[in-house]
Amino acid sequence: MSDIIKAETPAYSGNLTISVTSSLGFIPIDNATITISYSGEPDSVIQTLTTNDSGLTTTISLPAPNLSYSTEISDVQPYSEYNISVTAPGYEPVNISGTEILPDVTAIQPVTMNPIEIEPPGETEEDIVIPDHTLYGEYPPKIPEDEIKPMDESGEIVLSRVVIPEYVIVHDGVPQDSSAPNYYVRYTDYIKNVVSSEIYATWPENTIYANTLAIMSFTLNRVYTEWYRNQGYNFTITSSTAYDQKWIHGRNIYENISRIVDSIFSNFLSRPGVRQPIFTSYCDGNRVTCDGLSQWGSKYLGDQGYTPIEIIRYYYGNNMYINSTTYISGVPSSWPGYDLTVGSSGQKVLQMQQQLNRIAQNYPAIPRIVEDGIFGNATANAVRTFQRIFGLPASGIVDYPTWYKISEIFVGVSRISEPGT
Repeated sequence: MSDIIKAETPAYSGNLTISVTSSLGFIPIDNATITISYSGEPDSVIQTLTTNDSGLTTTISLPAPNLSYSTEISDVQPYSEYNISVTAPGYEPVNISGTEILPDVTAIQPVTMNPIEIEPPGETEEDIVIPDHTLYGEYPPKIPEDEIKPMDESGEIVLSRVVIPEYVIVHDGVPQDSSAPNYYVRYTDYIKNVVSSEIYATWPENTIYANTLAIMSFTLNRVYTEWYRNQGYNFTITSSTAYDQKWIHGRNIYENISRIVDSIFSNFLSRPGVRQPIFTSYCDGNRVTCDGLSQWGSKYLGDQGYTPIEIIRYYYGNNMYINSTTYISGVPSSWPGYDLTVGSSGQKVLQMQQQLNRIAQNYPAIPRIVEDGIFGNATANAVRTFQRIFGLPASGIVDYPTWYKISEIFVGVSRISEPGT
């Protein structure tokens, strides 16, 4: 048992769920075997789990440090670290070192496995090492940039509107490092990863909302201005804290952060008369100060009951406001503008039913439903099952987050394969 676990009483714990899918797309891997050990003792297995037909494990409770270490500035590591090893017939093994468990919240560890393509199988394994959280480890401070970028619109291709991309291409290093890999990452997955890497999931919900808005606006400014492509690079954004914000390949996210991102993913921050999303700089506010949002400062404002927009305006001024776009890339059809629930009917219901039935081919826990355009109890039950699998509140109502999650998963299962690295 590692020192950090020994130092704590069992009074604090966090939850962990593991999701295992194929790298070929949204194909859940059934009967994957997962072993969990303390990072300090990788050979001492403390839990063995098996995935169900949705590629999910049961949710387990694991020891975690005192809650105060992540809610107050402290030199003590505020999360416990675990190693996760995953094996499944027909797939190359995956080993993850450093999954971060915070107290009182649920961590979700995504695992993507590569099919074995050559028989007999080789000894190829993927080893993922999750480094320190940015609020705990040492990372380069952000190089200051203007919040509004000059854009030459004469003869250049410039977006006429803000569009939520389906993917961003993340360069896992500084821009000049041509040896660093590029990863195709779904936009919402990217935001969830960055928020989980930049702040603690134990913080107040309004603080998490405010930081998520800043992170999304930062990202969409890079997308809208094509910042790196205009410099001759073939990626959207980097994982370097000196240039952008921290994204960590293979890291775990948190259930509450995932829920918040799903509910506001089309939002960004604006100033009057400015077309582009604002480049919202931020810093930890403890070791590094800046002209933008203070992460620790926003935590304390959340403790005091500040709303997300009040936190945003505290740091960026009263002329900053929350904007949104209806242009979502990679979806078959846009949100109807109202919830679909028992009693609803029409083309949007029919389309949703068709998409759920296609998803059920990959996720057999979702019951098949009659495609009749009428939202009855059977459709509500299928929606509820879908929501449970994909980490949404299981209301049985197709609200804004559920509509776009169904669209995202439908597009994923409908493709033969996804872009790789």
